[in-house]
Amino acid sequence: MRPDYPIATHRLDNGLRVVVSPDHSVPTVAVNLWVGVGSRHEQPGRTGFAHLFEHLMFQGSENVAEGEHFAALMAQGAQLNATTWVDRTNYFELVPTGALELALWLEADRHGRLLPAVTQANLDNQRDVVKEEKRQRYDNMPYGNAFTELTELVFPDGHPYHHSTIGSMDDLDAATVEDVHAFYRQHYRPDNTVLTLVGDIEPEAGFALAAKYFGELTNPDHPPSPPLDPPLPPLDNPERLERVADVPANRVYLGFRLPAGNTDDFITSEVTFDVLAGLATSRLYRRMVRGDQVVTHVSRNAGGRVDGTSMGALVFDVADGVPVEQAEKIAAEELTRLAAEPPTDAELEAARADVERWWLQSLAQQDERADVISAGMLLYDDPHQLNTYLDRVARVTPEDVRRIAATYVRPDAAATVVYRKEQN
Repeated sequence: MRPDYPIATHRLDNGLRVVVSPDHSVPTVAVNLWVGVGSRHEQPGRTGFAHLFEHLMFQGSENVAEGEHFAALMAQGAQLNATTWVDRTNYFELVPTGALELALWLEADRHGRLLPAVTQANLDNQRDVVKEEKRQRYDNMPYGNAFTELTELVFPDGHPYHHSTIGSMDDLDAATVEDVHAFYRQHYRPDNTVLTLVGDIEPEAGFALAAKYFGELTNPDHPPSPPLDPPLPPLDNPERLERVADVPANRVYLGFRLPAGNTDDFITSEVTFDVLAGLATSRLYRRMVRGDQVVTHVSRNAGGRVDGTSMGALVFDVADGVPVEQAEKIAAEELTRLAAEPPTDAELEAARADVERWWLQSLAQQDERADVISAGMLLYDDPHQLNTYLDRVARVTPEDVRRIAATYVRPDAAATVVYRKEQN
């Protein structure tokens, strides 16, 4: 089964890209905005700004009082939130059809007229909120800083992906209202934004509403965006970081540089990580969990990124009484084996079937579908990605997987972060 969702696109005169995908199965519309600003767009000494704006955008705008955005939409039965990542910030609502114009008016006000509400008091308040989020999600959570530390080993100092989206608290403390206003004017522009509508609306009606509420927004003068970085080669002298912490189990994180997102080689990398650790039948799970029983859990992550180089990770919890080094040795053997022995047809078919299952399952939801469409349009100028992705996965061959493993997912190209349990 391959998805075939209808996609219609339009660009407003101010550069805003609008995508509409009608689905009249239920009387709701997913409103999804992706802005081309994430942590990779931040300058040294000004980290954390993209994430800070995710918070500031809910604190009111020129015509909306503090807290009113949430209150007005939730009173209509809407669900809404926002997230920040390395390449983008997104804002989204799932609203009853009758509340669509309210959602668009609210979004247009904060995406074009936020700055009157960004006062010193609001900035100070949201700085404190971000600090508390960092304490809860990173500093005071087991393994909370592990992925940040792994990312810093995978990407060199000065690279746009070296620092985390939460950013530096010192940088946020040093930020002035003028700094924050300048960041908004540079990045929150119609020509740097995608608006996707999925649900109970036809394309022409969606385009008309987008023009009605967003058409008057303008693009302020801004510095030109820097060119994308060239791809980084696989790590040739990877670093290792060890921590002793109050954690439930010894855990190992292996980080790898991968090809840029949405390339054929990146899609093959995703399949490669699935063959290694995506299923209970994957190679690392069969060997390390069920066979040698040196770890209790194995997981993987391959996140596509725009700026030249993506990142993949393998994570495993070491069983009690097993030396960390023994688990690492066995993992290295399996990575080396995949570089020499491509997956069998059965292994590859299992990985493809799992990808198809979770892809179709996620697209069944209007809000998830809208998110995938916005991602494809903003990052790759390809709103049809949701319909073509599975065909690209189906074209991956065993030899493709072996080649990617031999090139990128080698033991000697893995940055390593180890968390060891405190000994009582």
